[in-house]
Amino acid sequence: MIDSDIAILEGSTLLTAVRPAPGLVELRDPPPGLPDPNLTPPTIADSGDPFAAARVVALLARIERGRPVRIADIVDRLNATYLDWIFSAAVVVGVVLQLQVNWMADYRNSSGIVVDDGEYGPTVEIEDSSRVDPWIVRQAEREVIACREQLDAFSRLDRAAGEG
Repeated sequence: MIDSDIAILEGSTLLTAVRPAPGLVELRDPPPGLPDPNLTPPTIADSGDPFAAARVVALLARIERGRPVRIADIVDRLNATYLDWIFSAAVVVGVVLQLQVNWMADYRNSSGIVVDDGEYGPTVEIEDSSRVDPWIVRQAEREVIACREQLDAFSRLDRAAGEG
């Protein structure tokens, strides 16, 4: 018998009642064939969301430099790459415009990231220079740090209602 067990004599049969104790529930091995519940629910990307921005910046870091790329093509690539996400042109444009502002603040010119209305829709062109890669990596790192801060804050919540 463990400390939380109570022996109860009922007739000639000894029953053991286990009292629940606070703490994590002990788990037994899963039954054979139990599917993995670790599925990611679909996410609709929102403007201002660092999780969406991190994905957009990571993709922008890899597009061809020195030539305009359609925003629609970037949206299509994001949606093809992240199948559990839905990206819109508005979200991508928001991230691109924020990057353009950051570029202007860091380098005092607007030639690094150019947003334009092309013949087939809005485009972005990222300058083809050696300063772009380290700079865009820092931008991606900034977004990932913001993601981690949100995850840390979430992990400190005690209840689904947001009580801390």
